[in-house]
Amino acid sequence: MPPVRVLVVDDSRAMRALIRSCLERDPGVRVVGEAGDPYEAREAVRAMAPDVILLDVNMPKMDGLAFLERVMRLRPTPVIMVSSEVAEGSALSLAARQIGAVDCVRKPMIADAHDRPFPDLAARVRAAALVPAGSLVARPPVSAPRPAQRTSGPVLAIGASTGGVDALLRILSAFPENCPPTVVTQHMPEGFIGGFARRLNGHCAAEIREATAGAPLLPGRVYLAPGHAHLEVTGRVHLVCRLNEGPAVSGHRPSCDVMFASLARLGPAAVGVILTGMGRDGAAGLLKLRAAGGHTLGQDAATSLVYGMPGAAFDVGAVARQLPLAEIGGAALALCAAAGTKD
Repeated sequence: MPPVRVLVVDDSRAMRALIRSCLERDPGVRVVGEAGDPYEAREAVRAMAPDVILLDVNMPKMDGLAFLERVMRLRPTPVIMVSSEVAEGSALSLAARQIGAVDCVRKPMIADAHDRPFPDLAARVRAAALVPAGSLVARPPVSAPRPAQRTSGPVLAIGASTGGVDALLRILSAFPENCPPTVVTQHMPEGFIGGFARRLNGHCAAEIREATAGAPLLPGRVYLAPGHAHLEVTGRVHLVCRLNEGPAVSGHRPSCDVMFASLARLGPAAVGVILTGMGRDGAAGLLKLRAAGGHTLGQDAATSLVYGMPGAAFDVGAVARQLPLAEIGGAALALCAAAGTKD
């Protein structure tokens, strides 16, 4: 396949050069142009028709979010926001994704600029280029839905990585306020999960919180794995959160594999969902859950920003059903409700 053609938009010439040098190490990516502000970028988009745009937020003449909105409205193109202010779960990250950005990458700190800056940027560019054009639309801010019919049932576990912030927002914002107890492992740097939980709370009827050791799993609550520990479900009469600060598993801490495996003892009283993400984390744990009688779902390739994790889980037989993102939340709730009626 031909290299992915990239336009880099940043008012810093040094940052543009750094991004170019990182990308051009990958033969599957080619930087076809640079722009120092949105007006230069507008002309470059018209002239070059890039496959992917890397876009800064703070720029002269027009900020990056305003330019992103114009791109999505006039010439939908996969856009990755590259800024020091778009860490996963930040307000700017959520705003950019709602407008239509497919990914957000944080710029390296000055001290880290010479130590493998942007280590996975080329891979994320290649993944962005595969996003279907029809999904590149501006999305209005999500409002909390009215509570749906009461849902009772087992524990629901969701694992995600690259692209998962947007996927989780779409799924959790449709959950009723009395949803099944839900545990989530989203690969995210330590220190950002609390803020991500607070911002999700502004869009969700259920209560979203960062998991703490010993917290009881209750209906209507969603528990996010903290950035420094694996999240497990333990307990006999009453289920609680357990934080495990052991070594990384499948290259991650928190690990989806650890979370899913901890639910295997619940058998049919557990539902596991694996969403978009790079790598294989979650496949082995989800397979243990399914082998124990648990119900499992996976995001399909067409709607995954990166089909690595759900694809790996499907390949090993851990996924009972693959579904598009828009159908996963409803299917997971239905499985929980069905399991609850058998108790």
